[in-house]
Amino acid sequence: MAQPAAWPDEPVPLALDTAPVPDYGTGSLADLLPTLAAGQGVPGLVQSIPELTPADRNCVFLIDGLGWEQIKAHPDEAPYLTSLLATSRGGTGRPITAGFPATTATSLASVGTGLPPGAHGLPGYTARNPETGELMNQLRWKPYTDPRTWQPYPTVFQLADAAGVHTAQVSSPTFEHTPLTKVALSGGSFLGRLSGEERMDLAADRLAAGDRSLVYTYYSEVDGKGHRFGVDSDAWRGQLMYVDRLVQRLAEQLPPRAALYVTADHGMIDIPFDEQSRIDFDEDWELRAGVALLGGEGRARHVYAVPGAESDVLAVWREVLGEQFWVASRDEAIAAGWFGARVDKRVYGRIGDVVAAAHDDVVITASVNEPHESAMVGMHGSMTPVEQLVPLFEVRS
Repeated sequence: MAQPAAWPDEPVPLALDTAPVPDYGTGSLADLLPTLAAGQGVPGLVQSIPELTPADRNCVFLIDGLGWEQIKAHPDEAPYLTSLLATSRGGTGRPITAGFPATTATSLASVGTGLPPGAHGLPGYTARNPETGELMNQLRWKPYTDPRTWQPYPTVFQLADAAGVHTAQVSSPTFEHTPLTKVALSGGSFLGRLSGEERMDLAADRLAAGDRSLVYTYYSEVDGKGHRFGVDSDAWRGQLMYVDRLVQRLAEQLPPRAALYVTADHGMIDIPFDEQSRIDFDEDWELRAGVALLGGEGRARHVYAVPGAESDVLAVWREVLGEQFWVASRDEAIAAGWFGARVDKRVYGRIGDVVAAAHDDVVITASVNEPHESAMVGMHGSMTPVEQLVPLFEVRS
């Protein structure tokens, strides 16, 4: 009798073609600023989200960590944002995809450059630098490497500024001189303000300062409270209530011929603190075998194998994790479009020999080497809707 492909009680690895690849080119974060700037007459850019009507003055307010699913689950805490949902009183809000991995450094680079991760080259929270062999934290930019070598493309803000569009970023003063800001969000003027209210007021002022304006503003603490306390905690709900008021404050100050777009860099999911949900790489001899470096983050891992051990590491990770993670080789992940339609040569070696993206409510922690990250309640990074879908709300004057 012929043996079936898999006995009923045997693990069946997830097929890679079931991974919901981001909507690069039609509805991802990388498509937002090029669409807006193209509508303002900036040359060389394409309106990839055609339903966005051009406006002379555009403002993007990015709220770190505020996913589409979280907004829908908390209408009482976010009455103004809820009023912008497509199903609510004629609202036009809809989700777009963050990109893979759904994490801050990758997403901010996609927003600012208008490029998917395979082109801009920030493919995760941490990634290997092929030139040095070291893991580089791309949010904190440690160890330091030359920003322009790491990400050589111009930002949309730089292109808009060169085309005569009044361009500004309004954010925390802390971020003004960071390498991530330099490679992802620079161009025009950076204006640092501490409070959310100050940022909203100044963003509205800068929006009115030009006949054509492109303004970006940012708020981070929704993400911070989610990581520390979880996305259903009182602390997180309080932050949602606060940013809901910030959005309304900015919307009510829009100058004529202006459009405000509210979005985020990723969503978030709470992971239970138990052995089934948190797999500790530093304590798991099977997963460690043949691995030289563990990059990425808990729900989107880049695994760098000892030379010659790549196929063995892939086989073991698929066997151990294949029911809970999409586990792909580097070439499989690239061919499937996880990082966009193309991966630049300089970026290829930054991607793990094995890439593991969580499907279930589970993370791969590293309690010894990543104690802070391993202690977080809220996590993100993968391609599930709760992490991948971010809002795109529109308010026009």
